[in-house]
Amino acid sequence: MPILNSNEIFFTAFEPKVSNRFLMTVTGVPAYLIHKVKFPEVNLNEITLDHINVYRKIKGKARWSDLTCTLWDPVTPSGEQVVMEWIRLSHESVTGRDGYSDFYKKDITISELGPVGDVVGEWIIKGAFIKVATFGQGDYAQGEQTKDIDLTISMDYCILNY
Repeated sequence: MPILNSNEIFFTAFEPKVSNRFLMTVTGVPAYLIHKVKFPEVNLNEITLDHINVYRKIKGKARWSDLTCTLWDPVTPSGEQVVMEWIRLSHESVTGRDGYSDFYKKDITISELGPVGDVVGEWIIKGAFIKVATFGQGDYAQGEQTKDIDLTISMDYCILNY
């Protein structure tokens, strides 16, 4: 007969993290513009070893998936201008000049917040740069729907501090 542990059968108070409590900080991008973000995702690929008539699998290289986020596009400060300033660090459309990775790669911090605004979790994204920027769309039928900017951000790796 199993022995019951009092810690497992009685109520245990806990506070779940809530998806709308976060703060994403990127140098040059006002934090209040960012209203949606997909948290980091890692894929630990596999390597299959073939030996006689059996297979054995081991972990391969870790690959961090792209990060997606959505920004408001206010009149001032212009969200489009903020994003284009970051893009111009990697590629200048007028001249065709590309920049060094030291210029356009940034570190991003995503802070998960508790109910009173305290930081309860922190992701640091290293070597992030804009891979795809979508500057929304115009649509007469949508009425007064806000215009968003969608970003796909590629990175080198992520660190979960706590």
